[in-house]
Amino acid sequence: MRTALRYGVTALAIPLFLLALRRSGERAGRLAERLETTERSHDAQRRMLEAAARRPHSRDDLAERLRDGRF
Repeated sequence: MRTALRYGVTALAIPLFLLALRRSGERAGRLAERLETTERSHDAQRRMLEAAARRPHSRDDLAERLRDGRF
């Protein structure tokens, strides 16, 4: 009787363990995808801020850049 109960518990524990393992893998995949999306977003924002820092500050600066061919 005890042996049968032990095998029954084992037979139930293995699929539950595999299901938990699968869910952990799915969650890790979602977190990795979220991290990648966040990194891309931060990279785009950083590039926009760098471009804004290099922009001409006035119309005169813009005209001078255009005359010098640096635009």
